[in-house]
Amino acid sequence: MGSRLVSSQPVPDSSPFRYQRGELYCEAVPLPLIAEQVGTPCYVYSRSAILNNYRHFSGAFRAAEALTCYAVKANSNLAVLRLLAQLESGFDVVSGGELRRLQTIGADLTRVMFSGVGKTTAEIRLALEQDLLALNVESIEELETVARLAADMGCQARISLRLNPDVQVETHPYISTGMRQHKFGIDPEKIESLVAVIKKSRHLDLVALGCHIGSQILDVKPFQDSFVKLQALAGEFGRRGLPVQILDLGGGIGIPYRGEAPAPIEEYARFLTEHRNGYRLVLEPGRFIVGNAGILLSRVLYRKTNREKSFVIVDAAMNDFMRPALYQAYHEVLPVQQREPSQTVDLVGPVCESGDFFAKERHLPEVAQGDLLAVMNAGAYGFALASNYNSRPRPAEVMVDGGNHRIVRRRERFEDLIELEQ
Repeated sequence: MGSRLVSSQPVPDSSPFRYQRGELYCEAVPLPLIAEQVGTPCYVYSRSAILNNYRHFSGAFRAAEALTCYAVKANSNLAVLRLLAQLESGFDVVSGGELRRLQTIGADLTRVMFSGVGKTTAEIRLALEQDLLALNVESIEELETVARLAADMGCQARISLRLNPDVQVETHPYISTGMRQHKFGIDPEKIESLVAVIKKSRHLDLVALGCHIGSQILDVKPFQDSFVKLQALAGEFGRRGLPVQILDLGGGIGIPYRGEAPAPIEEYARFLTEHRNGYRLVLEPGRFIVGNAGILLSRVLYRKTNREKSFVIVDAAMNDFMRPALYQAYHEVLPVQQREPSQTVDLVGPVCESGDFFAKERHLPEVAQGDLLAVMNAGAYGFALASNYNSRPRPAEVMVDGGNHRIVRRRERFEDLIELEQ
């Protein structure tokens, strides 16, 4: 295996993961040091990248007076949430567990939207016990359930109605959510039924309308189209005696994974500033805030060749990072020791599934047992989707701050896996 140091796969100038003296660093910490002290596989996050991404996003929409509500489902590590809470971020949650995470860190719950297509009665009660910005309702039956529970609890439920704008986007079908064939949102044709339920109850306070059209979208035109539709629907509710103050435009703004042009969020922000007509706006970025702020660090276990096919087997697996198997997602893979790509391989994990892969037919440097590889842009929907499939403990999570790093979630042990079993 050659050791010549040359420029290999490009690293964006803005990335906190950069080669220094031929070795990949996160901020000022060499990744081999983290691998040695923490073990592999592990997730590594850059604190400065999260800060910069949040400031970039919220700053772009400041003139539109939009509240940035970070989508907790993208990465729900308490250290990440605490950092964003210190920046006075709002939050979007989709489960009672995510709400309780925010309670744990002492977040301002008046800046929280509670979304989700299938909330249980226990989750609705938990939401109604808090002073949330709004509870995002996704069906008429859910609306009736919220009204009944609020009456039982003797409280007013501040609600938002998530409407389905029927806007098509270019993204993976599993993360497209804004068309009528999707389970999300309420058909706007049901306005009369929604109005009837709300006016019948003394315990429902309609404060917002919302929508969410999908994820990993780099074109702002679909966002603009959905905003226009949502604003028109707000007018329909207003004419029926139910004016709303807030338009929740959801999240979905993507990041470049393989050299695409970044989403022009400044263009989107100018459009909203010009057309918001006095509405208070809510935006729910997740991937944009944490996606490029994290990597999955893994170590080579073996190499093998089956006739013309070559494989590199690493100690991370689909249970640690599900996106390639679930969405056929592309993630750049960088060698921690910078070398020139010289071979075409499938990068795979040890789980007993053919879907256990990180890259197929990828041009990578020649590697040996023990070499380290970094799966890039893994900060969003990485650990959040991890499982214990094949009875594999989930990896550690590490936060880097300048020249320092700390474990923000320890690696699971086998004892953790069986603790709840009898």
